[in-house]
Amino acid sequence: MKKIIFILISTILTLSLLAQNGVKKPATKPVVKKPAPPVLKNMLDSASYAIGLSVASYYKQQGVNKLNSTILTKGINDVLNNKPVLFDDYTANNLMNNFMNNLQKEKSIATIKEGETFLKINKTKPGVKTTASGLQYEIIKDTTGYKPNAADTFVVEYSGKLLNGFEFDNSRNRGQPLTMPVSKVIPGWIEGLQLMSIGCKYKFYVPYELGYGIYGNEPDIPGGSLLIFELELLDVKKQKTPGGQ
Repeated sequence: MKKIIFILISTILTLSLLAQNGVKKPATKPVVKKPAPPVLKNMLDSASYAIGLSVASYYKQQGVNKLNSTILTKGINDVLNNKPVLFDDYTANNLMNNFMNNLQKEKSIATIKEGETFLKINKTKPGVKTTASGLQYEIIKDTTGYKPNAADTFVVEYSGKLLNGFEFDNSRNRGQPLTMPVSKVIPGWIEGLQLMSIGCKYKFYVPYELGYGIYGNEPDIPGGSLLIFELELLDVKKQKTPGGQ
């Protein structure tokens, strides 16, 4: 019994000395409460949240994963409350287009560089010619005669491949040639077709800027893709003049 009393007295004295020397017990960490979810009190609240979901989902699908929500809210409130805005619709559209284009170019940069490296080497090969725009071509079969202009309609058999060899289109597989106005196709074709006479066969190496650009033509043509086409010009339907000539 005396031993137990001695231990208790020693413990009390020790704690008293610790307190006098300024030694404190470790502080307990405050409990951080999670913010309560927003309460949707009425149809306006629900619709507002739904609009936010819709807008965010759309832009997230376009590759936008980060926005300044404070500035975003200010833009919304300025418009809804008829307050002065920081720039007009034309400037806003240009800013959005530039922002989205930069995002897409970042996504396509590896494909773009692969194509640029290929073209740099390819242009040194015998028989490959390069135009001022950057279009490269080889003449597989040459003929003479009328060359189409941008106002004419062409008839061609063709195949199109990516740099990795994937064939994304082939008119022969469809069983009929392609007939279209020259002005309605990609820039690389518009330029290339006007180099050809009826009966010619050409191979075109189309940089992404003269093809489907940084956005591509999904699902088969990724953004920034170099395109390789083989074209045979079968016929040209000349534009009729006003007098029928």
